[in-house]
Amino acid sequence: MMKTGAEILCESLIKEGVEVIFGFPGGVLLPLYDTLPRYPELRHILVRHEQGAAHAADAYARVTGKIGVCLATSGPGATNLVTGIANAYLDCVPLLAITGQVPTNFIGKDAFQEIDITGITIPITKFNHLVTDIEDLAMLIKEAIYVAKTGKPGPVLLDIPRDVFQGKTEFVYPDKIDLPGFKPKLFGHPSQIKKAADLINTAERPVIIAGHGVNIATAYLELKELAEKSQVPVVTTFLGIGCFPESHVLSYGWLGMHGMGYANKAIHSSDLVIAIGMRFDDRATGLVASFAPNAQIIHIDVDPAEIGKNLPVDVPIVGDVKNVLQVLNKQIVKREHIIWLSQLDEWRAMHPATEIRDHENVLPQYIIRQIHEATRGDAIIVTGVGQAQMWAAQYFFYDKPNSFISSGGLGTMGFELPGAIGAKVGAPNETVWCIAGDGGFQMTVQELATMVQEDLDINIAVFNNGYLGMVRQWQELIYNKRYFGTQLYNPDFVKIAEAYGIKGVRVSKKIDVRPAIEKSMAHKGPFLIEFVVEPEENVYPFVPPGKMLVEFLELPKPATSLKK
Repeated sequence: MMKTGAEILCESLIKEGVEVIFGFPGGVLLPLYDTLPRYPELRHILVRHEQGAAHAADAYARVTGKIGVCLATSGPGATNLVTGIANAYLDCVPLLAITGQVPTNFIGKDAFQEIDITGITIPITKFNHLVTDIEDLAMLIKEAIYVAKTGKPGPVLLDIPRDVFQGKTEFVYPDKIDLPGFKPKLFGHPSQIKKAADLINTAERPVIIAGHGVNIATAYLELKELAEKSQVPVVTTFLGIGCFPESHVLSYGWLGMHGMGYANKAIHSSDLVIAIGMRFDDRATGLVASFAPNAQIIHIDVDPAEIGKNLPVDVPIVGDVKNVLQVLNKQIVKREHIIWLSQLDEWRAMHPATEIRDHENVLPQYIIRQIHEATRGDAIIVTGVGQAQMWAAQYFFYDKPNSFISSGGLGTMGFELPGAIGAKVGAPNETVWCIAGDGGFQMTVQELATMVQEDLDINIAVFNNGYLGMVRQWQELIYNKRYFGTQLYNPDFVKIAEAYGIKGVRVSKKIDVRPAIEKSMAHKGPFLIEFVVEPEENVYPFVPPGKMLVEFLELPKPATSLKK
């Protein structure tokens, strides 16, 4: 049957299981927007900025395991997607970005809103293509989605000119693809897995570092089996939070710059590191030359480029984490590490990273803990970047996979609000909390309108400390309190919410924190709480740049226990 390019795109997406598109229209997209109403299977969510579309699609993909789809027009619409695409690239999120382009006969002539978006996004996509022939469209859609989801996931982009949307051809959706240059290795080499098993079975001070790759591969049961069978403590990366239940007796938090001090000490004193689906980035390792100085390293990752990239490893295993662990676990013998685990428990008692001190002002840590208690830990937490992000990671305890959604590799301020939209759309029956700093919140504040238009039941906590807090903290601790460019003049965030038709309250007293949280959760629809918090509160622990993981700074004053 003859179909237009716009119809081919819609029907191809439906065949690939796509249900939601986050987008913003423009001139070259009008043939597509004229077609979309005829496909009610595709829910279109109108964002207020294209960056919001990419971030929402990103978070949607993380909570659903499906591909996220975002849509933007040519020129500035396409370039506004770039930050979101880069975010998905560094965090390994399957994302399909569809951009409109000027008609093919205008390409290369500096037409209105013409931009080479495929050239711009080459470094931050796994696959991108300018579609100049409608005959190629269906196959390119299938190939793009396959590449995005297969092996190490990531974003892909299709740039589609207006005349390709308008043209017609016989539509036959391909049932298979042939990409000879794209053959990810999904199963680990048996001899390498045997070497890894031998090391695990003989190590005295082993530690598992579980990364985002465990979430991607849904290898939760396999990870738990390995840890319990071999009695090896589990430390996660920042994006690995939630892949191993934090209430588990073998859980020792997450490592790195703002990770738990006892987790960092465990890595530093280990004799074997079992790295699963992580890439040893600088925020996790501290001073690379001193990372796990006495340990042999097993590194399991689906991407061969990650192995040996940042530090040498003793046993590299290339393959899908789930597949590798299924084979590895059969070769693991039951063991106990009583002395080693006792040492870790002693360090945890000496360096209690999740306690909260008494303070007359509202502390962000206290707010996060109250959200945890109010939700009983059963919520999806979406954050931007900075101090609020770190407190959310530290003081809410995560037992559910994919319940902590945040920008990791790119560190994108403004991710939180559109990310919460994508998370709620993807998991409508889950309680979603957006945790925002006053700086990041204002970068994508316009997405409050999207929440209202879509009637999304999202709880928003804005931490108002009057600073770009994380940068201010570095200025305090590293640059001798020379504050410049970090103090904020903020609006009344509750009035901002009310202007969008959103209920809100302002909290400046500790006694009002829990009632405000309960009020937000009882309300149907979006609700915003502006928390006026201690202005110069710092995130601890903190490993200064260029220092070893064990050279972490801790809260200077004694803490009053509010234990896990």
